[in-house]
Amino acid sequence: MATNHTIRAREDAATLKDWLHDGQEIALLDVREHGQYGEAHLFYAVNAPYSRLEFEVARLVPRKTTRVVVYDNNDGVAERAAQALRQQGYTEVGVLDGGVQAWDAAGYALFAGVNLPSKTFGELAEHELHTPAIGAEELNRRIAAGENLVVLDGRPFTEYQKMSIPTATCCPNGELALHIDTLVPDESTTIVINCAGRTRSIIGAQTLINLGVKNPIYALENGTQGWYLKDYPLDQGQSRRHAIDAAPLTLDRARARAQALAARHGIPNIKPEKLASLLADPERSTYVFDVRTPEEYAQGTYAGAAHAAGGQLIQATDQYVGTRNARLVLVDSEGVRAPAVASWLRQLGWEVYVLDAVAGGAPVSADAQVENRLARVDSKTAARLRDEGAALVDVRPSMSYRASHIDGARWSIRSRAEALNGVTVLVADDARVAELYARELAGSGPLYFLLDTPAQWQAAGLPLAETPDLPSDAECIDFLFFVHDRHHGNKAAAIKYLEWETNLVNQIDARERAAYRFQP
Repeated sequence: MATNHTIRAREDAATLKDWLHDGQEIALLDVREHGQYGEAHLFYAVNAPYSRLEFEVARLVPRKTTRVVVYDNNDGVAERAAQALRQQGYTEVGVLDGGVQAWDAAGYALFAGVNLPSKTFGELAEHELHTPAIGAEELNRRIAAGENLVVLDGRPFTEYQKMSIPTATCCPNGELALHIDTLVPDESTTIVINCAGRTRSIIGAQTLINLGVKNPIYALENGTQGWYLKDYPLDQGQSRRHAIDAAPLTLDRARARAQALAARHGIPNIKPEKLASLLADPERSTYVFDVRTPEEYAQGTYAGAAHAAGGQLIQATDQYVGTRNARLVLVDSEGVRAPAVASWLRQLGWEVYVLDAVAGGAPVSADAQVENRLARVDSKTAARLRDEGAALVDVRPSMSYRASHIDGARWSIRSRAEALNGVTVLVADDARVAELYARELAGSGPLYFLLDTPAQWQAAGLPLAETPDLPSDAECIDFLFFVHDRHHGNKAAAIKYLEWETNLVNQIDARERAAYRFQP
């Protein structure tokens, strides 16, 4: 493979398929926008949209000598992305010849949706581990009868607050190992774990079973969507959640269970000295994640650790790790959550370690930076420039534009940027997105960017407009319309989503299935 900072030749589909299963590190980046990605993409692809590429890839693929393959709709975006990565210092960048169309034509599957490896794993876990499930009708009957029952919602608190099963308490899956004894002190109490769909319900329930918790434990079949499809009411805005700190009387028992679980899965405990040697290895990628709550992470973490709440790291690994076959090192503050999460990541196929160290350093910024060469203006200046004939180009998300934008501004995105004459003001909610868009306009007239809010626009006299249907759905390539309204009254979308989840296990091939490492 080349190491001279040049873009490799195009790679054909069969070669890429072999690379994805050769055991070596590879970053497969879908550089199309999120909506395009979610409609049809390769199983192991990580979405790194061209509109956000340079700062997303910095956290997703930190090692610059990683083998990287990018792909698109065979429309030239991948070549532009490859060139941008080369300029960032990546030395092993290839392009999938023919894009997704060539992959499909070669007989390989394309998948809708997001977080495919993790969601497929959750469905397979139910098949392999025979996780007990309870239906919405039976759970509703038991709640109404006042049975000895606790419902725990395994999603992050923000998701839980949007809609929840009546009586449910929020305890994200990554927190279950630490807090279950406090939340459910009676071993005769039935525990039901739910999420919005299926896979987090399954993983949460199976986590407790794997830990050896003795209570009757069930996953709620089809989660809040299954509840809604039975016409049972959902709660909104609930605030019940686990305590941030573990009860001292239960901590020793929780630690013993979690560490025994990690030992059964062969998860090594390492010291900071070992971590330093892993990080110094130029041939491998090592990611370090603090799997505790956002509140705990903000108070201090192990130096260099990024935040990834444990349940979400299992559920959406591809949002945090862009390099297949990399090493993952997990850290917590008590020796419970990291081992429990690591046991699942090991079964997902990752090489994973638990760091034996105490968190306490400053948190790492999750936002990689992009050198900004644009001049920023405020709303009053933008209004003056507009009156003088400047063009306004809105580079915020398409749904934000539809909801409210400066009247007369047109929406655009980096892959479709067009050179403009005269003065242009880029309207943004992220300066990095504006800067990357501006890089496509070399040779255009003077460029500025506006980072103010709609309220500030209005206060400066800039007229606002709403266009619910513009840009058109076809133009909104950054937004995933795939069953997007399943939580907003669309029962057909909810049914379609659940069918999609359950069918994932039938779509993967033998090599994709073999990458998982289930341990009964």
